[in-house]
Amino acid sequence: MLNSLPFTLSALSEAYAQGLSPVDVIEEVYARLERIGDPHIFIHLCDKATLLEQAKALGAYNQDMPLWGIPYAVKDNIDVAGIDTTAACPAYAYHPSDDAFVVAKLRAAGGMMVGKTNLDQFATGLVGLRSPYGAPLNSIDPAIAPGGSSAGSGVIVGHGAVAFSLGTDTAGSGRVPAALNNIVGLKPTLGTLSASGVVPACRTLDTVSIFAPTVDDAYAVYAVARGYDETDAYSRDFPAEPLTGASPGLRIGIPDAASIRFFGDTAQEQAFARDVGRLVAMGAEVEEIDFKPLYDIAAMLYEGAWVAERHTVISGLLGRDPETVHPVTRQIIGHAETLTADDAFNGFYRLADLKREAAPILAGLDMLCVPTIPDFATVEELQADPIVPNNRMGTYTNFVNLMDMCGIAVPTAPRSDGRPGSVTLLAQAGHDARVASVAREFERNCPRKMGATPFALLEPATLPTKDTDRFELAVCGAHMTGLPLNSEMTKLGGRLVRSAKTSAHYKFFALAGGPPARPGLVRSTDSGTGSVAVEIWSLPKTAVGEFIVGIPAPLAIGTVELSDGTWVKSFVCEAAGTVGAQDITDIGDWRSYISEHVVPV
Repeated sequence: MLNSLPFTLSALSEAYAQGLSPVDVIEEVYARLERIGDPHIFIHLCDKATLLEQAKALGAYNQDMPLWGIPYAVKDNIDVAGIDTTAACPAYAYHPSDDAFVVAKLRAAGGMMVGKTNLDQFATGLVGLRSPYGAPLNSIDPAIAPGGSSAGSGVIVGHGAVAFSLGTDTAGSGRVPAALNNIVGLKPTLGTLSASGVVPACRTLDTVSIFAPTVDDAYAVYAVARGYDETDAYSRDFPAEPLTGASPGLRIGIPDAASIRFFGDTAQEQAFARDVGRLVAMGAEVEEIDFKPLYDIAAMLYEGAWVAERHTVISGLLGRDPETVHPVTRQIIGHAETLTADDAFNGFYRLADLKREAAPILAGLDMLCVPTIPDFATVEELQADPIVPNNRMGTYTNFVNLMDMCGIAVPTAPRSDGRPGSVTLLAQAGHDARVASVAREFERNCPRKMGATPFALLEPATLPTKDTDRFELAVCGAHMTGLPLNSEMTKLGGRLVRSAKTSAHYKFFALAGGPPARPGLVRSTDSGTGSVAVEIWSLPKTAVGEFIVGIPAPLAIGTVELSDGTWVKSFVCEAAGTVGAQDITDIGDWRSYISEHVVPV
């Protein structure tokens, strides 16, 4: 049955080689669309009869055409010959006679274009709700924003109704929908995918992006679509490189504890700590760095020169018929009308200064690893406030194109609440193969489904059921995720396993001294005991000795009972160490304590 076939390049190509007809695949595409039942994914869905004729015209299977019979979708700010390009604004629509450069490449490789997908109007937004054509529903959870601006392109791949899709990326539009729909989002080096035939948002920063269920698929499409285009003044010719295996010894930067941002989403914070632990287990050297200069660069994207660049695209429409522009889009881009040429040049100078400030921080690093998004925004939240949650979505994406970086968003294992995990790997221009190669290692080690489909990329049963070379340790203070001593865990290959609580037989103290401020956990039979929040971390056994050597008195490693009745090695405190300490058992959570008290953390 075709409904049990995952729409990946490898699965489809193998089925075609065994005799499957692309006619049957097109029938299945439309059957899946009917089951999905979301009328807002596409602005233009191709006529089924026309696509069936195209499928028949492909003839016999041709393995030399890398996308032979592969169904895909295109964001509706990218030209497809004979179909209106709207950029989600009917008043702006035009009828192109030629394919965009990248679409022509895909067509020549045998791909079958199914339709033009919905987007945040004029590719302005990261949420997917700013369209007069309605908003597509997130493929994982309809209550969550679908992500933008490439909303329909992310959602349709998340549903598994096409094998891949094209989006665009200026501020994160090729990465945020990937995180929200549990798929891969490849944002290539600027200029490696031509922007000819693409409605610009910021022409100096735009790139076509690729959504796919796997890293290999996204990179295979990238290899087909890339190429130097003489008609695009921003096209660049970087050499194509193959993907490789793991590269132990890579130096990978992550935000340090002082600059990392999750806006209160502890499940996202814990998932990122877990995923950083996976990098260490892969042999990477993880270094915490100050992200403030990068955040400052990110803030510039909707200021001065670059919002004015967006204005150049629709200035005529705004002057002629402003009401045809979505009100939020009009508010954002209309800000350019208050700016001057001086503001633009001052923006260029400030960007240069910030790049210079960031240079020594980034020096020697092979790449960065960041959460793709810092938290999840719901549709309800965005209806109440369309600006602030959208801006948070760009925390780890807005600086990337201004810094001329390439990147790839890759799903990781689900978070503790079941929502999809995702990290983005970023590197200097031209290192697309390097970041994709590391991203592929997450796919080999993180069990997950592909998008919202039932198809597993890696079954949990294929992973070791017990890691005999590792040691589990409960931490309750400064070694917890995001706190000052957490790097002592991650640098030794530690990875977060889960959050837990002790049984109700413990006293918890804020010890004297510091910084850093430290808690003490003491088992007691006296009255006034309670449960204490802990994190369970996994360390390589070979690193345990090095870790224990650095533990100062009165702290020690003992055995602690958890609320489920199991026992685990844990930080504990000698009773003598509680002299002069503050009893905080009633709080029972070190994070809550330090957030409520001014302490030297």
